[in-house]
Amino acid sequence: MAIKYGSHAREQMVARGISELEVEKAIKRGSKELQGKTKILAHYQYFTVVYKRIADDLFVITVKPR
Repeated sequence: MAIKYGSHAREQMVARGISELEVEKAIKRGSKELQGKTKILAHYQYFTVVYKRIADDLFVITVKPR
């Protein structure tokens, strides 16, 4: 399962100093919450990753502080 990033997510990661490794850990270890029917929020440490599953991949929409 690959993790793909939208341009907005990349911008937010750079602005907030959050690496791909941290995002991956958040998706694997963070507490999960559904937002609407398709979006998943992974709360981890000091940030939240908003993503959705598209086929066999995970698409990161944004990364925001908690």
